[in-house]
Amino acid sequence: MPELPEVEVSRMGIKPHAEGQIVSKLDVRQPQLRWRIPDELYDIEGQVIRSVKRRAKYLILETDVGYALVHLGMSGSLRVLPSGSAPDKHDHVDLHLASGVMIRYNDPRRFGAWLWQPNDGEHPALEKLGPEPLTDDFTAEYLFEKSRGKRTAIKQFIMDNAVVVGVGNIYANESLFTSRIHPKRQAGQLTLEEAKVLVADIKDVLATAIKQGGTTLKDFTQTDGKPGYFAQELLVYGKQGKPCPVCGTELESAKIGQRNTVFCPECQN
Repeated sequence: MPELPEVEVSRMGIKPHAEGQIVSKLDVRQPQLRWRIPDELYDIEGQVIRSVKRRAKYLILETDVGYALVHLGMSGSLRVLPSGSAPDKHDHVDLHLASGVMIRYNDPRRFGAWLWQPNDGEHPALEKLGPEPLTDDFTAEYLFEKSRGKRTAIKQFIMDNAVVVGVGNIYANESLFTSRIHPKRQAGQLTLEEAKVLVADIKDVLATAIKQGGTTLKDFTQTDGKPGYFAQELLVYGKQGKPCPVCGTELESAKIGQRNTVFCPECQN
């Protein structure tokens, strides 16, 4: 499923086309996504999109009267196309802009979402989220303090959006490998020095993935239709049974929090 880098790449892709543009029409062909698209979303018609932001895996299209939240779910993607382009089977939402282009949302599995929040507060989906991993709010000292007394596996811990947002399964695997931390270790056993290494590696892995255009595994494509190339950079994710790229030991896998986890039993402890 699209993770933080893929969502950030989508934000970067639609931003130059959407910011400052008037929404001329909202066309919803399939309102039943993960949650039913609310009628209030039509309030965006006639509004200027003031900014295109991201919070965790949500894209935020801000206007003077409220903001739309877009979540790509497991298989969603956004494309920028000329208005009037014929829709395909899974093209569920078109956001037409006065400039003559539209932002088209495609989602075969329909686990994504289009939501609306008027300017009277914060949407519940954004409440209780941890810091963004690529900001100065996410520090080693923060992660270390947050982990004190926690018995949950460190991999589950860094994937908890209440701790830090956007460290999905792929990037948790990769970051823990480069940090040489065993994914099953209790979070409370993390030392401050290890937290410094882990935070730096999380930032580096995510930044590299964004630079590469996101990871294409099954469903994700960029807004121009080009795939992401970070999959070519993966060190351990999806490579169980293959030799460790550092020591040559066979990579092992385990289920942690019902997610497949790949690690080196020799390098990671």
